[in-house]
Amino acid sequence: MNRWLTRRWPALHWPSIRGRGRTDAGPLLLTAAVIAAVALLAGAVPALLRAAADNAVQDTVRRAGADSNVLVHANWERDDGPTGGRVRMPHLAEDLDDLRAQATYALGPDLDAALLPPVAIVNGPILSITDGRVPRTFQFTYLAGDLGGPDVTWTAGSPPGPAVSDEYVEIPYDGPLWPVQVGLSEPEAAALNLGPGDRIPVKDGQGRDKDVRISGIYRPADSADPAWRLAPALLRPVPGADGVGTTRFAGLLSRESLPDARLAIDEDQLRRTVHFAPVPDALTWDATAALARQVVKLKATSGSSSDRGQSLKWESQLDTALRVARTRNSAASAQAAVLLAGVLTATVLVLLLAAELLVSRRTPVLSAARQRGAALPDLGAELIIESTVVSLSAAAVGLALARAAAPGVSWTWAVPVVLAGAVAAPTLGTLAAARASRDRRQPANPAARRWIRATGQLRRAAVEAAVLIAAVAAFVTLHQRGLLPVVSDGDTGELTGDLILPISALTMGALVGALVLLRLLPLGARFALRQALRSRRPLAVFSAAQAATTAGRALPLLVLVSTTALASFALILGTTVTRGLADGAWSAVGADARLDVSADAEAGTPALAERIAAAPGVEQVVVAQVTDSARVFTESTLLTPRLVIVDAAAFQRLLATTALPDAPALARLTAPGPGPGDVPALVRSSDGDLRTGTRLQLPRDGGPNGTATDDQAPAIRLTAVGTAPSVGGATDVVIVDASALADAGLPAVPNTVWVTGPGAARAVSNTGIAADVVLRADVLRAQRVAPLTAGLLRLAWTAAAVLLALGLLGLTLAAAAGASARWHTLTRLRTLGLRPRDARWVAAGEVLPPVVVAAVCGPLLGALLARLTLGPLDLRLLTGQAADPTAVLPWWLLGLVSVALLAAAATVVPVESALRRRDRLSEVLRAGE
Repeated sequence: MNRWLTRRWPALHWPSIRGRGRTDAGPLLLTAAVIAAVALLAGAVPALLRAAADNAVQDTVRRAGADSNVLVHANWERDDGPTGGRVRMPHLAEDLDDLRAQATYALGPDLDAALLPPVAIVNGPILSITDGRVPRTFQFTYLAGDLGGPDVTWTAGSPPGPAVSDEYVEIPYDGPLWPVQVGLSEPEAAALNLGPGDRIPVKDGQGRDKDVRISGIYRPADSADPAWRLAPALLRPVPGADGVGTTRFAGLLSRESLPDARLAIDEDQLRRTVHFAPVPDALTWDATAALARQVVKLKATSGSSSDRGQSLKWESQLDTALRVARTRNSAASAQAAVLLAGVLTATVLVLLLAAELLVSRRTPVLSAARQRGAALPDLGAELIIESTVVSLSAAAVGLALARAAAPGVSWTWAVPVVLAGAVAAPTLGTLAAARASRDRRQPANPAARRWIRATGQLRRAAVEAAVLIAAVAAFVTLHQRGLLPVVSDGDTGELTGDLILPISALTMGALVGALVLLRLLPLGARFALRQALRSRRPLAVFSAAQAATTAGRALPLLVLVSTTALASFALILGTTVTRGLADGAWSAVGADARLDVSADAEAGTPALAERIAAAPGVEQVVVAQVTDSARVFTESTLLTPRLVIVDAAAFQRLLATTALPDAPALARLTAPGPGPGDVPALVRSSDGDLRTGTRLQLPRDGGPNGTATDDQAPAIRLTAVGTAPSVGGATDVVIVDASALADAGLPAVPNTVWVTGPGAARAVSNTGIAADVVLRADVLRAQRVAPLTAGLLRLAWTAAAVLLALGLLGLTLAAAAGASARWHTLTRLRTLGLRPRDARWVAAGEVLPPVVVAAVCGPLLGALLARLTLGPLDLRLLTGQAADPTAVLPWWLLGLVSVALLAAAATVVPVESALRRRDRLSEVLRAGE
């Protein structure tokens, strides 16, 4: 009780605080610079990552295009009349407005705010223009938004009007043709050579004529209006939209002529859909989870496709795009956290080394203060005040710069650095002052000395065992769990506590490697000393003795090895991602260029391939039929892999002459099947359902165009004879030789063309058919500038530079900490005849061993850590590859790290020698008197 009553607040001596600060301004400013620089990095990176995550979500939705639209389908009210005919329903436009309003209300406020105002579209069937010339098709379309349809100017005639003026009209099902008025755009009217009042000669798929009349010619007020994207044929003729050599025309309906369009065709041929296009700029990372849940909820409550009623039927891939974006963002955040953890750990070690240097300079002053009666709590409080002011001020400057350079700032990652800067120097200084006044003497009993030595070794072994156990646990967790956070409804995208252990695996691995080298370095130094003692070279003996004396210093070697290994890992990560992007572009495209031919133009694919092959600069052209989600059966399971029907020999040559992985198993596809009637196939499966030896059945309705060829014909038997390469990034693939499948009774209709060669892009640019052109160069360029990929690469290079700078700073601090004792010893040796040049060689022999160990073993340790950790980092989510990329070791960059470290060490001794040139031998000899 008396102890509590006698306690007091520390008595601070402010002149001593100010005096120590002025005397050691250099080390304090260095500590502040390190804290400010790392606080800038740690504060800016999370904010930049969050901005990149928002941009990535927006970029993913933009790339999804129309697939990310939210669509609502609904059937019309039946138009059956009381006398068995069809009734003209003049309120169809109002019904469409009600559908649009009903769909908007069902979206909910959050989803509605992320979508553009709805645009309703009504499409009729595809009609054939029968004028006896080139194949042309026609479709009438109605567009309506919140403010009506897109604005147009009628340059001739008038807007479409009703066919009759009566409110109620009922016609028989087999009655005469019902007229419908449409408007034509100026380019279409010129191409058809028709004007207001003319009829467009069209027939439907059953050969029945239709009475379509032109009421006027229009010009769009704004051709960039998003509504026109839903029906581009309303602006100009669209070639190839309905097959090779065809041209589609479209007529614009009005609110008045829409009821007539329904009577002019069969009852179920007029389809209405409401389109909600997302606003990419309105989408953020924080809102993706709620928006995806709302879209899933809408699709879950959607009416059945077989429902003949007017229930809403929702269709969208927006939730899929948002989930993909969230997964990629989570992976990028975890990968960035791994790099940041390494930088912060290296910074803490450097701050500890700087604190050790500062305390070594202050030890005489602190010892004198302690001997004059200063209490340890008072000295500790004074040191804490000084270090806290320096650390908080430096961190504030760094975070302020981060706020100026980034859209936000995060102080969480800066906390470890500030704590290390505020606590390290006071703790070491207080311990130094306590040792100066300690009255404990070295025991004379050898057993007692051995006991003290064994106690210290046990403590060190306990710390090393703890680090090793933590590292093993971190690596096991990383490989078992991975880095992706567990998806939950309340997921905010922040890194959770369960990720701390796997994120720290890299750092713990670097520390374990440094501790192992710390154990081996003294052994090597003592071995070198024994060998030097047998030689007749005194310089070697002096150098080895100095190295053996300082080899046990822990912090310098920990700093050098950790920073070098982590910098090497960052370089390997950046190089691997860069190579993975190139490989991912090859995997996604499959060649230098790829043509995805539309279903209506597949018949002209062979002729198209011949034209492309004759183009200059084209080296190879391979055609294939690629069917996604093809129906393939095993004995008891329905599978939906990507089915590729291709000339196996040509495909094998394509893979062998490009950067794509070779597939020698393709040669087995041209050999006879294992059994009679079996067609050999190569298979690839992400879950192991497809493996070599598996027997499959390919229904004949899963063949070309997905149409049934013969309901009574048996399915084609396939036998897996090897592993298939990835095609277009798909994880489930079945590859069959086209000739073997044709012999089995299922000829292929190619819909994909792969082209290689320097002239591939030019050859596929103007094909004249409806096809999507995909260029490898464009895919690679888009992947490199993607927000998350570009951000991770910049962070990797920045982390490597910061870690290398920290390593060089640690080398300088370590040399400065031991410089006084080292040159006192060398100066004493000079009194025995050691020349200044020889003294420099002896100093180099002391400084270089830990540097050489770090320069040689650090990059190797970084390469080992990359082998162990790059797989669970899920880099494939950023590179676009089907599997995780293989670690790429940039030996020339790793060599530069080693060279930089050795070059810095080579300058330390000359600089120290120049600074110590004015030391007098008399002062050194009197030291310690």
